[in-house]
Amino acid sequence: MPLHIGKGRDISTAVADIIDYVKNPQKTDQGKFIYGYECDTRIADAEFLLSKRQYTNLTGRSRSEDDVIAYHLRQSFKPGEVTPEEANHIGKELAQKLTKGSHAFIVCTHVDKHHVHNHIIINSITLDCTRKFRNFWGSTWAIRRINDRLCLEHGLSIVEDPKPSRDHYGTWLGNRKQPSFQEQIRQAIDVVLKDNPNDFEEFLEKLAAAGVEVNRERKNLRFRVRGQENYTRCNTLKGDYTEQAIKERISGVRIVNPQRISGYRQASGIKLLVDIEAAVRTGKGPGYERWAKVFNLKQLSQAVMYLKEHGDMSYEDLKEKTLAVTARFNDLSEQIKSFEEQMTSNSELQRQIITYAKTREVYVEYRKAGYSKRFRAEHEADILLHQAAKKYFDSLATTKLPSVKKLREEYAGLLEQKRKAYAEYKQVRAEMKELHNVRANVEYLLDIPAGQETRRREEQNRQ
Repeated sequence: MPLHIGKGRDISTAVADIIDYVKNPQKTDQGKFIYGYECDTRIADAEFLLSKRQYTNLTGRSRSEDDVIAYHLRQSFKPGEVTPEEANHIGKELAQKLTKGSHAFIVCTHVDKHHVHNHIIINSITLDCTRKFRNFWGSTWAIRRINDRLCLEHGLSIVEDPKPSRDHYGTWLGNRKQPSFQEQIRQAIDVVLKDNPNDFEEFLEKLAAAGVEVNRERKNLRFRVRGQENYTRCNTLKGDYTEQAIKERISGVRIVNPQRISGYRQASGIKLLVDIEAAVRTGKGPGYERWAKVFNLKQLSQAVMYLKEHGDMSYEDLKEKTLAVTARFNDLSEQIKSFEEQMTSNSELQRQIITYAKTREVYVEYRKAGYSKRFRAEHEADILLHQAAKKYFDSLATTKLPSVKKLREEYAGLLEQKRKAYAEYKQVRAEMKELHNVRANVEYLLDIPAGQETRRREEQNRQ
């Protein structure tokens, strides 16, 4: 939610009001669950305000009356599912992924209600004070996707089918409306890609055969469907439908969630069995018990079918495969984490080098002025930034700094490696979840008590 100054307030009061509310000691267990990224939570309002002044000095742009001063996210969790510590950690991850580490933010976890929830305040100005965070169309759904992925990774519940509220009539109509020309093109692209074309040229041939007119006369690839007057540029389709994204989907570098593809629904997969006795003890009635018995039978039969479809796999083979896939999942998680850490360090070094270069002239004049207090007062922001950059360079164990161009090339290489690793990561994660569910259901069939395998392994290690 974008935050504005509002009537009867100045910018300093507006920033202080919202931060004071989310930091309320009675709500955050006396400040125990407050986290600040690139800011001191005790004076975050002053630091946010200083960044806005530095932005004006560096860019020469002035704020309008309705300017966004910060962004406020609220993140709630199902009661009893998460501890305040874990909720605070997930809030950090959400803000990091949304801002890509380029904005200061604070995460305050409130524990005064029956459900634990986070308030995340993101500074609208970037850390280098040269740009602003621009809210974009569909940002709510983008944030929801990031949040859902984080919750699933932590084993938490998500809202499977959120209902829209307070939308205009056109939005409420949703799929009842005739699909737009762009949506028709996207649907055709998805259908053609299901046939696994060998390369981009074959993809275009199949797309033309499916009734989409392909035009490559100009610089940009363009499409047109029946009834459409003007062509649609491929890159305006955005997301998974740009020219580069389609090539990545063909090569397997980019994996698209099947639930996002029009007209296709992912199979439900094999789920864990329901503990019927525990459910009955909590007050579930006969109807639920009947449903649970049928559900469990279906899951057990699917587990057996899985073993048969994989060459009559034995229980021992199933265990080995589960362990191997889990190990691969952990390896990929560590790889992705390593790439992200390297990218963060690379980005920070770029920022400091650029800041140092921009403020060097002012600092040279400051030295020529004999470190005059008056000169410092007039150029304090630039001088502090220059000194901070110099201190950062001194902390690095290197004699020569790389060029910004080289750092950007290195960043692009890391990003490409992360994309490839993440594409495999999503596939392995789904396979691991399925294998764990199959193994648990098979162990139920074989009457292997939970934890028996772990205890047996520990005994073998001791021997």
